[in-house]
Amino acid sequence: MARPAVYTAITLGAGTLLTAAMTTVSATPALSAQAPPTVTAKGDPVLVTCAFKPTAHPKDFIVACGDGNSRLVEMRWSTWGPKSATAIGVNVVNDCKPYCAAGTFRGYPVVVRVDRPETWKKDPKLQQFTRMTMTYTDGRPSGYNRVMTIPLWE
Repeated sequence: MARPAVYTAITLGAGTLLTAAMTTVSATPALSAQAPPTVTAKGDPVLVTCAFKPTAHPKDFIVACGDGNSRLVEMRWSTWGPKSATAIGVNVVNDCKPYCAAGTFRGYPVVVRVDRPETWKKDPKLQQFTRMTMTYTDGRPSGYNRVMTIPLWE
């Protein structure tokens, strides 16, 4: 008789974990519907998404590909050229309190600049921006500097 109780406990536990995981995912702010990635007509550099797709002028961009805990949304590009591109938008960051799966996503206005174009290894005909600088204009996530510069992946 002990065996069915163990199976019931395992099944209930798995169901609880699945429910918690789905609740966490559904609590994450959705990225707005985005047109398929496009490449600039002029041959200017692109941003490479987490799915390794070249894109130009994205409205949304995941910064933390591993866990999605940092993303840019509502981006409006004022410049996009051969050396750099600049936008304003919102950096949505998970505060990970008490831990990331139960954390709260909070938005912080930013000015974004991407630069340092280099040849994209996946498609040598394209240049990709390899560095991003985010300047927080009204508050910032705990532990972040007002200006954060990060390398972008290849």
